[in-house]
Amino acid sequence: MQSIKLCSHVGADGILHLEIPVGITDKEMEVVVIYQQIEPSVPSKKPEELGWPAGFFEQTYGSCQDDPIVLDYEGDFETREEVV
Repeated sequence: MQSIKLCSHVGADGILHLEIPVGITDKEMEVVVIYQQIEPSVPSKKPEELGWPAGFFEQTYGSCQDDPIVLDYEGDFETREEVV
């Protein structure tokens, strides 16, 4: 058994036409078709549409470049008994 995945377009007549070369001639074949409609992708929203002020990312990008964030030492963690 072989599996072939392809994308095709259904015309205005509502009929899906498939032409699949299988490399086999003069033989009986069983064909299983499973179809699923592809939903168009939702266009991504602009930052302003998501509530960010206009130009926010352009103005703040790289603002910590000269003053990198340094994490302070948090100390040693206590040793606890192993839970079995």
